[in-house]
Amino acid sequence: MTTPDTFDLTGKIAIVTGASRGIGAEIARLLAAHGAHVIVSSRKQADCQAVVDGIVADGGSAEAMACHIGEMEQIASLYAQVEGKHGRLDILINNAATNPYFGHITDTEPSVFQKTVDVNIRGYFYMSTHGARLMAKNGGGSIVNVASVNGVVPGFQQGIYSITKAAVISMTKAFAVECAEQGVRCNALLPGLTDTKFASVLVNTPAILKQALAHVPMRRVAQPSEMAGAALYLASDAASYTTGAVLNVDGGYLSV
Repeated sequence: MTTPDTFDLTGKIAIVTGASRGIGAEIARLLAAHGAHVIVSSRKQADCQAVVDGIVADGGSAEAMACHIGEMEQIASLYAQVEGKHGRLDILINNAATNPYFGHITDTEPSVFQKTVDVNIRGYFYMSTHGARLMAKNGGGSIVNVASVNGVVPGFQQGIYSITKAAVISMTKAFAVECAEQGVRCNALLPGLTDTKFASVLVNTPAILKQALAHVPMRRVAQPSEMAGAALYLASDAASYTTGAVLNVDGGYLSV
């Protein structure tokens, strides 16, 4: 008996934001390895192209399209390029995010608040609205929002970031409910503490790291590649009846 490969993404068009490094780059590589044509997107074209070059060297299909999701005009331009060139979108991985402030919540400056909200909430929202509409034109697709365990348990001195990630979890469920009839699924991936440049202040500060790992049953920091498999599952037909789900990839942190 031949078992269908539900993880096969051949012929699928995927956008991965924040894909120039870390979790986003690893997700882009894995989607491409499973047959998707991946649009690698982040703020800087050269950084995106470096990831694309690696994917192509490994036999995958990808292209670079720079986009700062905190800028509405750039989101619109990205989608105009994708629709004009490919006419469709099957997978959207919302991974780009910002966390510019580490400190007491009452000292959050308005400019920092606005920047975090513009990228982590407004950016995800409008990437998803554009994406869902384009997916619906071709029978549906999958949106995966990379949120954070901080959206469930706020990170210490990461107040506004945690608030925005809680909003992403709620946003995921709202899109799941309203877009299901168009064949568009929407799920959230919640990474725990991961060894990325984004989390370097936590990973590279011994006292903070020791305290953080005391709450992680697996007692270690995740590697970015360990998030990619969960994203592949949610993006693929293996998760064809999964929408509105929140998948924790956190070494057991939220189970304590």
